[in-house]
Amino acid sequence: MSNDASLATIHAAIPHRPPMLLVDQIVEQSPERIVCRKTFSADEYFVQGHFPGFPLVPGVILCESALQTGAILIASHVQVGEAMVPVATRLDGVKFKKMVRPGDTIEIEVTLNEVVSSAYFMTGKITVGGKLAARLDFACSAAAPQ
Repeated sequence: MSNDASLATIHAAIPHRPPMLLVDQIVEQSPERIVCRKTFSADEYFVQGHFPGFPLVPGVILCESALQTGAILIASHVQVGEAMVPVATRLDGVKFKKMVRPGDTIEIEVTLNEVVSSAYFMTGKITVGGKLAARLDFACSAAAPQ
């Protein structure tokens, strides 16, 4: 899938837009698994003060990139769009193993473990340079915006 087609698919699946869109490309996708990529630049607003002289991508941003990847995955299961938006409902067992710096490209793998009613339980693994940077279990659902 070309980068333009991938970005169009991302925009169709989730409502996130810059500067909060934290997924650049869909690498592969099946009904139960998705792999996406994101390259962080030195211009990202969240690294400007985190930390001066030693910029790091905050852990919460890594989690959000996994949540957005999961939202893209569940968009193939539910109609997400103007009438529905993906929302995080749970984060469990978050572990950070490796620092992510501006210039790094992360690969985000999300697996759908279980669906209970409108809740989608998933596991996210974020790697950089083939090494585990973060891991988390989380749940999302689609909600009507108010």
